Amino acid sequence: MPSGQINYNGNTDPAGDLILSNGTTIQNVIWNGPYASTIIQNHNAINQLNDQFVGQTDPVNNQRYVNLQDVYVVKGQVPIQQVTINGQPYYVIEADKINPADIAGFYTYDKWVTNFVAAMNTLGTIPAGIPGNSPVYEWANVTGTLVYETHLYQDYIRGFSGGAVLVLPNGTIIPYGYNANVPGGTPLSNFINPKNIYNPSS
Repeated sequence: MPSGQINYNGNTDPAGDLILSNGTTIQNVIWNGPYASTIIQNHNAINQLNDQFVGQTDPVNNQRYVNLQDVYVVKGQVPIQQVTINGQPYYVIEADKINPADIAGFYTYDKWVTNFVAAMNTLGTIPAGIPGNSPVYEWANVTGTLVYETHLYQDYIRGFSGGAVLVLPNGTIIPYGYNANVPGGTPLSNFINPKNIYNPSS
């Protein structure tokens, strides 16, 4: 989950937090290797859109837009090396050792990223698309706002798509979008191109 950037070994790399599948968060993490510049561009674009739209009102549910955050998911183990930069310990993700098919980019509400990661790792979670006429857009809560907002942001960032949700076994949904510019492969394809359609229970 990028929050900024850092110079490492002559490269400008994204830096932020690593969220493990069990919910543990490791801070001061650097992504070094493939997609580094793309991740920085995506993150900057999300921040610019947050600055532009957050505080304005969703015209469908009349709630205020919230901050979105980009997050990059690695299927399987993440190779990490510990280094020290200016006296500060960092953990470097050696992205060149990861199969590109096992890397995919997503975006969702910044306060729900940990829940999003946990949901992806929860047995029985189903990714689904939200049809344009879904009543979810009218829900007067963050969920309804997010579904609309992910569509809004996709109009401004090339390669972004919105309008997807993770449906947890207990019925909770977490809206998200995905980034075609960090394409992901077969291991993550269900989350990138959801084949199910979400219909809320009445």
